[in-house]
Amino acid sequence: MRPKTLNFEQLVKQNRQELLNDEESITQIELRLEKKQEALAMAKRKELEFNK
Repeated sequence: MRPKTLNFEQLVKQNRQELLNDEESITQIELRLEKKQEALAMAKRKELEFNK
């Protein structure tokens, strides 16, 4: 069965939604990375304080 062909407006709408979904995913990944970096920095600070 052939896939349904989309008109230009439908394609634009679909692409826009995919971009919004991608942007949301990227934002979530960035937040997780920031949390990991903060945790690593805290661990490093604690390690340095412990070794004094």
